[in-house]
Amino acid sequence: MRIRKGDRVRVIAGKWRGAEGEVLRALPARHRVVVDGVAVAKRHTKARDASSPSGILEKTLPIDVSNVMIICRACGPTRIAMKVDDAGRRQRVCRRCGGAL
Repeated sequence: MRIRKGDRVRVIAGKWRGAEGEVLRALPARHRVVVDGVAVAKRHTKARDASSPSGILEKTLPIDVSNVMIICRACGPTRIAMKVDDAGRRQRVCRRCGGAL
């Protein structure tokens, strides 16, 4: 999975298509990401003890990673490639402009 926590992404498919946000959490085992402000559901919760709140709480749900596209700072939404630098480390680069992400 090439999308990581902190990346800016745009949703390209599904109910929230066109929405943009930052990846709050990546779940590679489930092939999903949690994006800020996308896939927000309301959950009716009951207080279990004095410290847990009750009422209608908003919860951000994970969406499939195939439904998001990373946003390059220079050229906008793009695909990414992996490139090996001079030190032998793998880096993510933009397919359009070649800039590091």
